[in-house]
Amino acid sequence: MTSSGQPAPPPGWYPDPDGTPRMVRWWSGSAWSDVATPAGPGVAVQQSPVLAPQRPAEPRPAPWADEPAPRPARRGRAAWIVAGVLGVVIAVVLALVVGNRGGDDAVATVERPTASQPPSSSAFPPGTVRIIDQSAGIAYPYLGTGWSEFDSFGMVETATVAGQYFTTQEVTPDGTRFIAQVTSGPVVEGFGWSGPGSLQATTTALADSVRLNYYPEPNERRIMRDEALTVDGRAAHLLEFQLSWDVEGYDASGERAALLLVDVGRPNPALLYISIPNTHAELYGVIDQLIEAVDVL
Repeated sequence: MTSSGQPAPPPGWYPDPDGTPRMVRWWSGSAWSDVATPAGPGVAVQQSPVLAPQRPAEPRPAPWADEPAPRPARRGRAAWIVAGVLGVVIAVVLALVVGNRGGDDAVATVERPTASQPPSSSAFPPGTVRIIDQSAGIAYPYLGTGWSEFDSFGMVETATVAGQYFTTQEVTPDGTRFIAQVTSGPVVEGFGWSGPGSLQATTTALADSVRLNYYPEPNERRIMRDEALTVDGRAAHLLEFQLSWDVEGYDASGERAALLLVDVGRPNPALLYISIPNTHAELYGVIDQLIEAVDVL
């Protein structure tokens, strides 16, 4: 960039430098963010000839599209074998989807593993655009490039865990990874659930639990939203907060978290848990995008 003689563009959202259609990345003024995010509501995309994509886009599935294009086979050793196997997998997935949906427009989805059947890898099947958590009874968007299938750890708040994540710090002072995550599961007993009338109280108890179990201490919490919602015709409650801490050895000094509790008409409500460390604050906008796009199965 310095050889162009042009000043560095100001921080902001710009088209993905990799050329991925409808995806944007955050430019800090000197470097790109690690992951891309869909260009959507609340994301003001800027243009700069200096930051224009330098190569043609490779065809990839658009995470927010209704009908994603097939993902091309990866190149490398034994490319023909990989291509053949991938073709068979795609054909089976499409056949299952069409068979299950009848005459509806086919949208590739993935059924989430249970706690007793952990995922075999962190890669989602080709064509995934939504995460279908059958155990919890909800579905929500897959965020695409940079996000992997959740295969990390169990959570004390839910019976099973499904979703997506990416690592923001490989090793923390307590020897664990620090991650950004979007996960879901059916809430276990012990958090005060007694039906729709207990949505707010149960959400508050769950928020206290995640604060205690997954964040550095001491920390401070600032409530941003604590409100009743309707999600796909079902009663729900949202609690969103900002945590901050000053603990040596952590790359992040805070995190934006949101807990969406949905009465899905089952004995146990569904919890959608979103956490984004402030090292990737440019991704805070995905919280609203996810909440607005939740479906009840």
